[in-house]
Amino acid sequence: MRLSRPFPHTGTAEVTVVVPCYNYGRYLPEVVQSVLSQERVDPRVIIVDDASPDGSLEVARVLAAADSRITVVSHTRNQGHIATYNDGLARVETEYVALLSADDLLAPGALGRAADLMKAHPQVGLVYGMPLEFSTEQGLPCTDDSGRLASWTIWSGREWLRWTCRRGRCFILSPEVVMRTEAMRKVGPYNTGLPHSGDLEYWVRTAAGWDVGRVNGPAQAFYRVHGNNMHLTTFDTIQVDLKERLAAFNVLATAELQQQLPGADLFHRQARRGICREALLLAERNLDAGGAIDLSLSLLDVAQSACAEAAETLRGRSVAYRLQRARRGEAPASIQGLIEGFRRQLDRVRWTAWRKVGIS
Repeated sequence: MRLSRPFPHTGTAEVTVVVPCYNYGRYLPEVVQSVLSQERVDPRVIIVDDASPDGSLEVARVLAAADSRITVVSHTRNQGHIATYNDGLARVETEYVALLSADDLLAPGALGRAADLMKAHPQVGLVYGMPLEFSTEQGLPCTDDSGRLASWTIWSGREWLRWTCRRGRCFILSPEVVMRTEAMRKVGPYNTGLPHSGDLEYWVRTAAGWDVGRVNGPAQAFYRVHGNNMHLTTFDTIQVDLKERLAAFNVLATAELQQQLPGADLFHRQARRGICREALLLAERNLDAGGAIDLSLSLLDVAQSACAEAAETLRGRSVAYRLQRARRGEAPASIQGLIEGFRRQLDRVRWTAWRKVGIS
């Protein structure tokens, strides 16, 4: 990992932003404006409507009629979000590309900052940054990034994978990603079998062949939080999230990645151990907070599916001890509250590290 000071590229970068849309027509004008108002780039927009019944297609066509930089693709039947991603990405012809959900927004200057980094580092295939959450009711967060000191973090693909696999998690939310189109073409389409963790698997495949960069400092995107978010409606339990992460990291065991990435087996084992540790830690924390026994048991099952020896580890035995206390109806011990306080402090340290350099 190396940090460097950013510097602007010369010329104008061409960037296409693919906007998949299903029943989000009410958000389309705002998301399109966030793209077309980007400075120092030549932006294009491809809206792919996945047979929305809410009039999204009509909204998209009105926008396209007013601006030639907008292209509209319509599905006659609903194909699902992964197929919609792939349809839009296959139509990109510019040097750089981003995939932005219709309910999210780009931050001002985000595309130019990402293009600067990739112009300066030709081996970087993927750039991400800091996304900020917002809601329709509360509006965008009040941020003034005009004077914020920015930096770049650059990893070799192997180095970024090492961090990602050791933690067994994804450091990228998604709307802040900009890719080199050449990299996107070589990586190929999204995996239709991973509706929840397709992004993580895609970043793993990208890092297997390309370096990874991050724009630190200014926000790169705004992620809208509302009741219709897929992770809140379809995948609403942490156990499911952990299982889907396991499925995403299984790409490291495929023949393609084994051939492309020396040591892919080791990365795969690290990822499984990382998910095992997190599942056991969550099982501990749930019991320390007086949570339901069934939840910790299901998390223990996830840990054992990731690592057969999970129950025999120090943390696995710690979970077993807490389960015994909980089954006897005993309240969490006072030391457990002290441990949880330390964990919260560690959470804050990791969150700060992620905000600063993109990993934690």
